[in-house]
Amino acid sequence: MSSITVAANRSGQALGRFGEYGGRYVPESLIPACQAVADAFAQAWADPGFRGSLNALLSAYAGRPTPLTPALRLSADLGVTVLLKREDLTHTGSHKINNVLGQALLARRMGRTRLIAETGAGMHGVATATAGALLGLPVKVFMGERDIERQAHNVFRMRLLGAEVVPVTTGSRTLKDATSEAMRHWVSDADEAYYCVGSVIGPHPYPTMVREFQRVIGDEARRQCAAELSSAVPDHVVACVGGGSNAAGTFAGFVDTPAQLIGVEAEGGSGASHGEIGVLHGFQSLFLQDEHGQIKEAHSIAAGLDYPGVGPEHAYLRDLGRAKYVTVSDEEAIAAAVRLARAEGVLPAIESAHALAWVVRAAGTPDLPSGSTVLVTLSGRGDKDIATLIAEAEL
Repeated sequence: MSSITVAANRSGQALGRFGEYGGRYVPESLIPACQAVADAFAQAWADPGFRGSLNALLSAYAGRPTPLTPALRLSADLGVTVLLKREDLTHTGSHKINNVLGQALLARRMGRTRLIAETGAGMHGVATATAGALLGLPVKVFMGERDIERQAHNVFRMRLLGAEVVPVTTGSRTLKDATSEAMRHWVSDADEAYYCVGSVIGPHPYPTMVREFQRVIGDEARRQCAAELSSAVPDHVVACVGGGSNAAGTFAGFVDTPAQLIGVEAEGGSGASHGEIGVLHGFQSLFLQDEHGQIKEAHSIAAGLDYPGVGPEHAYLRDLGRAKYVTVSDEEAIAAAVRLARAEGVLPAIESAHALAWVVRAAGTPDLPSGSTVLVTLSGRGDKDIATLIAEAEL
């Protein structure tokens, strides 16, 4: 996008900022569309009727609240108490449904007639296709050609639900390029289409809005931990981070507690751990860049973590020292997925297995001392990753 603009409010302060991160860096033609979403969300979030409709869907349709499951055998093996927040048990199989139901209701409230989405692992695409089918809104999902190949199961699910899946053949043919194409399409159809962003990325108000739709994870987990633990909050709260929506939602419930917040990135997609300040997809944050400031291609065996940056609030939490961001390798993530399956009968998405892999590695060290309590958000289930596990897991 060649025309870059920073939108400001009347006081002259940049909109949607988390410290120096966030903002709204979009073509002039998209500023009215972004502002329309911001205004509609502010009104809807203050409306008890909208909140009530969303909560009713989250309960009766998405299956909330999701349970907090003690991982008893794994805890005994590691010497730390592991509690699993089970977003894998929601309808569609991941945390994505929380955000999509909120945005789909907002789109209908705004009078939009169709939904646009990007997807990497396919779970956001499946959730958007599901919400579109539920509310009678046509859905177009942009997905990198490489991700279409490795997530064929979810591609079929989207098409079965009636969505059009558009292959993206440019660049790395993964999530970054799918997001770019979705934004380009939105420019040409902003009056009728609603862009349902899947993570805490993009121009204001998306990072804030998506966090608020996902904070149901952290709010539920905090109440559940209070009932489960004598200390009321765990020592550590851990979640995987690509763009970072499941982590942002989880952290929102614990940011005002003493719990140590740990975001776990893919070794090859480590924007918070190794990124530098830049602008991509309408927001300023930390991105993997080369010596010339060009965005580098990310790599992860988990398609949902294959993003070269991180949501602006995560960058801010890192700078404040409130959250710590670490990386794990593809091999560690695969091993962690197998270990949880065999120890607890729970098959996590490979994205979620990154969070678990850090717990396995850190248990008994100063980073996670023996006797600690750790909450791990399982952002999704591993059905979609069976082909990868067949190829990569050593059984």
